[in-house]
Amino acid sequence: MSEILFFDSTLRDGSHAVKHNLVADDISQYCQNADSIGFHTIIVGHGNGLGASSLQVGESAISDEQMLTSARKNLQKTRLGVFLIPGFGTIRDDLSPAIELGVDLVCVASHCTEADVTKQHIEYSRQMGRDAYGILMMQHRASKEQLLQEALKMQDYGAQGVILMDSAGSSVVDETAERISYLVERLNIAVGFHAHNNLGLAIANSYVAIKAGASIIDGTVRGFGAGSGNCQLEVLAGLLWKLKINSHLDFFGLLNLSENIVAKMMLKPQGITATGLVSGLAGIFSGFAPHVEEAAKRYGVCPWELFIELGRRKMVAGQEDFIVDVAMYLAQRKKTGEDGYQIEALL
Repeated sequence: MSEILFFDSTLRDGSHAVKHNLVADDISQYCQNADSIGFHTIIVGHGNGLGASSLQVGESAISDEQMLTSARKNLQKTRLGVFLIPGFGTIRDDLSPAIELGVDLVCVASHCTEADVTKQHIEYSRQMGRDAYGILMMQHRASKEQLLQEALKMQDYGAQGVILMDSAGSSVVDETAERISYLVERLNIAVGFHAHNNLGLAIANSYVAIKAGASIIDGTVRGFGAGSGNCQLEVLAGLLWKLKINSHLDFFGLLNLSENIVAKMMLKPQGITATGLVSGLAGIFSGFAPHVEEAAKRYGVCPWELFIELGRRKMVAGQEDFIVDVAMYLAQRKKTGEDGYQIEALL
């Protein structure tokens, strides 16, 4: 089994869970305590990445520059990473300044069938001497064959690895194992997995991904993340320790980080709510949850039905504006006495 690289997205995905209100002190304190854990990279920023702070998906409490500066001065042993979705972030306004601030690694993300949009950003990152990894979001929306074709593009662009992102937390273990092994056997670069926990399978999916050949696991401490949260890194580390699989992580340091740092950053314990579960079944990005709950309350509709309809329409991250339109559509259905939805409509 190859060495596992752990990408820590606590200060990126966790931003969703606190409505992007992490401040410089949060980032500094976390990085001080996480620097010796053994993470390959700590990814920092708005939940949707560089340049994403906006009314549409949520405004950050502080700027990208402030976040990266706070992290950079507190990381000596661990790489500083950023996440970028082309369209939210640009090379000139976001990626280039981030690199100047000392970013070591760039994760460039696209919808699972749209890797073409990552070409310039991956190539630029490599030209600037930075590590670059491709991210295929909402990977459940594509077949393993489609995922391979998109991953091959990222490989050609110069990406050093491709990470499948289970953005909706809708994957099951057999599917995960099949997809990871299929890519591992056919790519010349590393393959990774980023889990969400909407179906309670984040640890299981991450473990079977490792068994299937994944050499990168992207997760968060305490599961701190969008919707029902992510693969809880200290739990996975404990499982690997039990199974005598060397993760190179400081397990007790992780426990301290979880209990004494991350727990204080969270607004509430991470858990699988009814809304989180339905969003996973509907195959909708976990970060939609606060927007769905707000729209459902505003228009007097059921948030679970709203998620089901969003799933039927195959909405993806970046289309948050449409949540209100769909809520209004459901309110009209309700007004005219049309029947509600059943989850079977999605299965």
